Amino acid sequence: MHITERFLAFTLLGAEWVLWLLIGLSVISFAIMIERAYYFLTHGVDIDSLGADLRRMLAKGNVADARSRVKGSDAAEMTVVAAGLDEVERGVDAVAEAMVGRKAHERMRLERNLAFLGTLGNNAPFIGLFGTVLGIIRAFHDLSGNQAGGVAVVMAGISEALVATAVGLMVAIPAVVGFNYFNRRVRQTLANIDNLAHVVLAQLKGEGDAPSTAKLEAK
Repeated sequence: MHITERFLAFTLLGAEWVLWLLIGLSVISFAIMIERAYYFLTHGVDIDSLGADLRRMLAKGNVADARSRVKGSDAAEMTVVAAGLDEVERGVDAVAEAMVGRKAHERMRLERNLAFLGTLGNNAPFIGLFGTVLGIIRAFHDLSGNQAGGVAVVMAGISEALVATAVGLMVAIPAVVGFNYFNRRVRQTLANIDNLAHVVLAQLKGEGDAPSTAKLEAK
């Protein structure tokens, strides 16, 4: 069997398997969006209240109270500050480096599975288009075997094939919306971390003299 015949046999499978693939990918994408929504909903922080508390406690030298304020929470902002405050005895530079390292770790948690949403949003329309092409090839092949049916045979096959493109768009649009929304939440959380880092380092080293925060923001 020639390679052309092998590919033709594959294309004659039609677009149905592509539709099932898109449905499966859609289920995964919605599961990711639900999980990410739950994560951000349950890991929210009142950044203004936290920043004010840390500024007040550290201004008075109450490092122990500041540590207690951020302990026991799994929120990214809290864990980064907690990592820095654990290194207070080793100096301000150690505090800054500890927060840099923890911020990198938290960023990975914040961006979990978002790459899948971005990839699906960009490629689902092409997967749907692939299914449409397969469907059109099958429609013309059916016409060659049933020429008595005429244009009606082709049009029916093409109509079914175009469903794959529509489904591809239906899968891609929510994925793109979710990707953009959660990316915005990630950026907001990272900005909160930088803000709190300025608060902590400014109080430990003195207002207007906290160059170590530049390292944190560069990560």
